[in-house]
Amino acid sequence: MLLPRHFRRLVAVAVLVTIFVNWRLLRHTHGPAVADARAQYPLIAKYIEGGKGSGGAWHLPQTWTDASNTPLIDIVTAAQLALNRSSTDPSGHLPHSNIPRIIHQTWKDTRFETWRPKYQASVEKWLRVVEEEDIPYLFWDDAGVAQFMRVFEPELEAEFYGLPSPVERSDVFRVLVCKWIGGVYVDMDTEPLQSPTSWITPTDLIPWTDFKTSKLYHSTKPVNAIVGIEADTNPDTDTYWRMGYFFPIQLTQWAFAFAPHHPALQLFIDRLRETIRLVARDQQTLPESEQQRGTGLDWIDPVNLTGPIAFTDSVRTYLDTKADLRWNALTGLHDDGKSKLVEDVLVLPITGFSPGSARFRSMGSKSVTDSSARLYHHAEGSWRHWSLRVEMGKFCRTAFGKCRDWSKVSNRESWIF
Repeated sequence: MLLPRHFRRLVAVAVLVTIFVNWRLLRHTHGPAVADARAQYPLIAKYIEGGKGSGGAWHLPQTWTDASNTPLIDIVTAAQLALNRSSTDPSGHLPHSNIPRIIHQTWKDTRFETWRPKYQASVEKWLRVVEEEDIPYLFWDDAGVAQFMRVFEPELEAEFYGLPSPVERSDVFRVLVCKWIGGVYVDMDTEPLQSPTSWITPTDLIPWTDFKTSKLYHSTKPVNAIVGIEADTNPDTDTYWRMGYFFPIQLTQWAFAFAPHHPALQLFIDRLRETIRLVARDQQTLPESEQQRGTGLDWIDPVNLTGPIAFTDSVRTYLDTKADLRWNALTGLHDDGKSKLVEDVLVLPITGFSPGSARFRSMGSKSVTDSSARLYHHAEGSWRHWSLRVEMGKFCRTAFGKCRDWSKVSNRESWIF
C-alpha cells in the first residue's frame, strides 16, 4: 500500500536535507572539494599532489637534482640525496649548527583534499617557507615510511609495526628519520612563525647559570639538537601532574631538530625496545586466555611508550650523562624564558614551540609575535578520542589533586573504573 502523497513528499525532503547536511559536514571535516582545494592551496597542489615518485612528495634544490646521476623514483632516494648534499653544501646546515637544512612532515597519504582544513592551511604555510628559501622538504606518507623502515631499520621493522596504533608509529618515525637523515621535524598542525633557518641566534648560545646551584653552562659546541619545552612548572608543587604532565619540565614532540645519529635519539629507541622486551616477557607469564587479549603494549599510554614522556626522558638522560644537568634548571620561570644551550642541545623556552595558547600562559608562554616564538601549534590532536573516563580523570586531578595515575588517553584503559 502506497503512503499518502504528502507523506511521501515529506520523506523525500527529509532524505534530501539529510544528504545535504552530511555533504556539508563532510566538506567541513575534510576541507574543500578538489578543485577548490587546488585554488586555495596552490603550493600543496604543486609540491605534494604534483610530486612524482612513490612514498610521498619532496622538494629539493634544482642544483642538487641537476647534479645527481640517480633518478629520484622514491622518497628514500630523495632523502639520501638530501642528506649527502646537505653535508657538502656550504648552506646545507641551519646556522650555528650541524643540523641539516631539511624539513620533514608525515601523514598517512598525500590526498590533501581529504585532510583537515587546519592541516591544509598549516602545510601550505610551511611550503611557502620551503619555496621562498629553497629548503629541502620531505613529506612521508605511509608507503614512504614503509620504504624507510626497510632500508634504514630492517631489524626494528617488526617491532615498529607491532606498536598498537598509528600514533605510536608516527612518534617513532619522527625520531628515526632525524636519526638517519637529520633535519627539522614538524607536525601537520604546526605553522611557522619563523623559518627554521632563523631558529638559532647568537643570543640563544650565551652562557647561563643554574639559578639554584650557580653552576655555569658555557658550551662552545655547535648545536646538534633543538628541543622545546611544553610544560614549565614549579617542581615543588603538584601543578605538573594536575595538568596531566609526567615531568615538571617536559618537552614537546610536535617539533624538534637534530643532526644525524644524535645519541639522544638512540636512547629513545633503546628505551622503546627495552619496554617492548619487558612487556613481552611479562606477557608470557599470563594465562593463555589473557595473552590473546592484546600485545601488552596496549596497557601503556602512548605518551609514555613513545610520546613526550619517552622523548623527554631520553633527552634528560643524555644531558644528565654528558653535562650532569639538573633537569629542572631548564625552567624559564626565573629568567623570563631564555634559551639554554647544554652541551650540544639547545633547549628553547616554552614560547619557542608553544606560544600564544591560554593553557601555557601560567607557565611563561608569550605571544606568537614574541621574538622567541618559532612556530605555533594548533593542537588538533587527531589521535585523541573523547572518553568519559579520561575526562573524569582530568577533572579529578585538576579539581581534587587525586587520580594521578589514571590513563590520560581514551584508547588505554590501564585503570579500573
